Amino acid sequence: MNWAAPHRVCGPTPLHGPLRQSLRSEMRGRDEENRGGPRWELLKLKNPAMSESDRQTEGEESDRVDEVGRRLIVREEQLFSQDSTSEDNSRLQKDFEDLTLQIWTTVQNTFTSSSSSGQLDQLRNAVACIQQQEVQDRRWTDRPEDRLPVWRPLKCISAHNTLLHNLVESRLTEAAEDESGGTEGFSSPLKREVCHMGRRVRDDLLTVARTVTDCYPPEMDVLNVYAGLYHQSFSARLTELAASGPEISDCSYLLLWVNHFYPHTVLKHEDLDGKMRVERSSSLLLEDDLTRLEEQYLTHQEDKVKLWLSRALQKEEESWLSGANPELIDSYCYSPLAADVIQMTDRVLTESGHVIREQSRGERITAHLESFLSSYKTSVEQFVKMNQMNLRSVIKAHLVCEQQFRDYVTDPTGNLTEQQRQRCLDTLTALRDCGYRYFTCPIHLELKVCYRHLWTSVWMDGSLPVVDSLLNSLIGQLTDLKDLREACRQSLLCVVHQDVVLQYVMRMMKTKMKGREQQVGGAQRMKEDAQKINDFFTEGGCSESLWFSEVLCSIAEVLRLQDPGSVQLELVSLARAFPDLSDVHVSALLSLKTGLSAADTRSIRRSVKENRLLDVSTSHSPPFFSRVKVQSDVVQSNVVFLRSSPMWSSPMWSSPMFCSPGPVRCGPVRCGVPQVQSNVVQSNVVQSDVVFLRSSLMWSSPMWSSPMWCSSGLVQCGLVRCGVPQVQSNVVQSNVVQSDVVFLRSSPMWSSPMWCSSGPVLGLLYFLCGN
Repeated sequence: MNWAAPHRVCGPTPLHGPLRQSLRSEMRGRDEENRGGPRWELLKLKNPAMSESDRQTEGEESDRVDEVGRRLIVREEQLFSQDSTSEDNSRLQKDFEDLTLQIWTTVQNTFTSSSSSGQLDQLRNAVACIQQQEVQDRRWTDRPEDRLPVWRPLKCISAHNTLLHNLVESRLTEAAEDESGGTEGFSSPLKREVCHMGRRVRDDLLTVARTVTDCYPPEMDVLNVYAGLYHQSFSARLTELAASGPEISDCSYLLLWVNHFYPHTVLKHEDLDGKMRVERSSSLLLEDDLTRLEEQYLTHQEDKVKLWLSRALQKEEESWLSGANPELIDSYCYSPLAADVIQMTDRVLTESGHVIREQSRGERITAHLESFLSSYKTSVEQFVKMNQMNLRSVIKAHLVCEQQFRDYVTDPTGNLTEQQRQRCLDTLTALRDCGYRYFTCPIHLELKVCYRHLWTSVWMDGSLPVVDSLLNSLIGQLTDLKDLREACRQSLLCVVHQDVVLQYVMRMMKTKMKGREQQVGGAQRMKEDAQKINDFFTEGGCSESLWFSEVLCSIAEVLRLQDPGSVQLELVSLARAFPDLSDVHVSALLSLKTGLSAADTRSIRRSVKENRLLDVSTSHSPPFFSRVKVQSDVVQSNVVFLRSSPMWSSPMWSSPMFCSPGPVRCGPVRCGVPQVQSNVVQSNVVQSDVVFLRSSLMWSSPMWSSPMWCSSGLVQCGLVRCGVPQVQSNVVQSNVVQSDVVFLRSSPMWSSPMWCSSGPVLGLLYFLCGN
């Protein structure tokens, strides 16, 4: 904004007319008051000075004003030390009047060609004369008023400051009315007026700081005098303009001067900063006026940003639905949406940062960016469901947009609050995952097909290259990503790499190891597969996820080792390297080690727990095991135990209660074996089912009369504590059921804490029917 263009300066303005008449009237008034009164006689001087009028007649008009002032003081002392006529008094009074007029003319011409050394000398002499007269005023201070010269005290400094006030007012008025060049780009008279006045304030203060201050003594502090006068006059005019109800463009420009240009560009100029006592916190506008204008400005900006973002997204959606493919820039699919939104948002925020005082109020602008990203994510998700022909290229373009938005949001110099930044990142992560899923879903299907053969005999002996087949299929699917921006392609490859390793580990943890040979052989095969996977993604340019191979190799080492102490050390090392390795994961890994005793297992688990990193933040490893879903060791071991029991052959498990998807939320039972999915038992869910069962006709089933349900052990643990009434044993016992009850009651399984939970049927119903 070219508000600093040079301005027109006015020429010398001699003190004639009203000011001259005012000074003369003041002196003559004093003469009338003291006429006829006694005079105070000063000592007679040996060398009386000539009158000023006599010196002018002799052509000595070039005398310095301070020298003229000294001669007048000498005449004044001579006059009042002896008898004098009224004519002498009148002549001296007129000479003092002429002297003061000459002083004020010089002061008023301060800003006209102030760089001229001659004019600076005149101003310096005028200021020296002012000081002389102030000293002479003080000499007469202790004299009675009726014995004072009619022109004393002259009060030159007071008159000087009054003159500066009038000078500042006139210069700002002149600037406001100036129609000269330099502001042609402004669209309104208010902007031109404010620009001219602000420019005049800055230039005049710089003139005072650079040249005028050298003409004044430090005690007069002329820079702060000028600064205060300009602040008051500028503030008064801006207050009038603010009260006139300016339009939004005028409002923003007015705020720009009040909150940015004046405090930062003017007061903090290198030639002014630190030299003035003008409080930067004292605004040019009153608090009420400033708050009202800022609210008007922010409301307008909010509406503008909201409308612009809505139209930008609508235009983008229309482009998708038209079937058009995104443009190619540098051989990759590109959409200008993110760049346009970021540029517009950044421009508005930058302007708002200069226009309003509190930067925190800019949250009202960034809140619309947050809302836009949420709408943008929803639009992309809906478009993916439509599965149009241009979907693949559109997703590639918007993965680039997501990365651009993420870079903008995470920029530490940005304008978003921490809460807004986190919410925006969550939205962008969901947007990115939506795009990634489109490309990874076919890969997941391929993983399921290939990984079915892991830990089979053909995989163990190498006759079926499972991982090789998988990687060959990935080559064809990843080839289509050539027109995806390189940074986005690398990120997507890291996600695919993670999925490949995650599915590999989860498949391994579901495997039932049969012996040492299978563990050792499988471990060796795992290391070979890890190297192949690592090499594949390294060649693809994915260098940020190569640590996945370390995970596979560490797990393979756990399988290979047979000594309990070595297994313990390896698991402790793995837990410290990856703090998200939970106790459940440790139990799942140990369950693969069929050669370990129960005591060894407990000891290893305890050691891993004791030797974990106390401060997880010190680990720089990204999360991995938290993405590996495994069953709780207690649930898993008991379900395995129950599955192997002959009790499952009992006809009672064919009851609708265990096969119905409703009452106990167990879903269809495959082969009479319930599938336990959750690691957490929710008593409130089971309780509601028990209430349902109480009112159900199912309780009339003969199976509930079995001694198994009425025996003290099972009833107390499972049903009585839940408030389920006991059923009398009036039905003939089934030999199969009876044998199972004896077997179960003698099993260590009943000592598990799961049977002692207070939740309804947490013991039996949960593990038989699932959550």
